[in-house]
Amino acid sequence: MSVRTDTEPTTGSMWAKVLSEVFAPWVLVIVLSGAVAWQATHAVLPATVWGLVIALTSSVIPMGVIVWGAQRGRWDGHHVRDREGRLVPFLALIVLSGLGLALLVVLDAPWLLVALDIAMLVCLLVTGAITIWWKVSMHAAVAAGAVAILAVTYTPWLWTLLPVGGAVCWSRVRLQDHTTAQVTVGSVLGVLVGGGVFALVL
Repeated sequence: MSVRTDTEPTTGSMWAKVLSEVFAPWVLVIVLSGAVAWQATHAVLPATVWGLVIALTSSVIPMGVIVWGAQRGRWDGHHVRDREGRLVPFLALIVLSGLGLALLVVLDAPWLLVALDIAMLVCLLVTGAITIWWKVSMHAAVAAGAVAILAVTYTPWLWTLLPVGGAVCWSRVRLQDHTTAQVTVGSVLGVLVGGGVFALVL
C-alpha cells in the first residue's frame, strides 16, 4: 500500500474527500435501512421505526463509538485508516449489529428487514476477518453491497448505480487510504456476500 503524504490539496483530492464522507459506510447504511424498511412496510411510521432500529444499531451508535475513540486518540480518525486500529471498532459493530438483529427477530420485524440485517452482519464478519491481515475497503464493500441489495429489493435497473460505487472506490485510492486491489476486493465482497446473502435468505 502506498504511503500517505501531506500535500497541498488539489481539486481531485477535495472531490475525493467529499465522496468519501457523503458515501461513507455509516451514511449508506442509514439510507439503505430506510429504503428497505419502506419497501417492507409501505407505511411511514413502521418504516421509520424499523429503519431506525437497523440504522441505530448498525450505523449511528457504532459510528458514535468510532468518533469517541478517535477523539481520545485510540485510533487515527473516524475512518480508522490504520488497519491495526480496526479491531475494536469492528468488534463493537459486530456486537451492536447482532443486538439489532436480535431485536428485529424478537419484535417480529418484516422478513425483508431481518434479511437485510443478516446480510450486513455476514458481510461485516467476512470483511472483519480479512481486515485482520489485509485492509479491505469497507467504503467499497458497503457501496457495492447497497447497490446489490437495492437492486434485489426494488428493481434490477438499480444496478445502474454501480458507477457511484466506482466513484467511491476512486476516492479511497485517490486519498491513498486503499490500494486498487483493496477497493476491488471490497466491491466484489459487497456484491457477492452482502447482496448474495440478502437474496439467498429472502
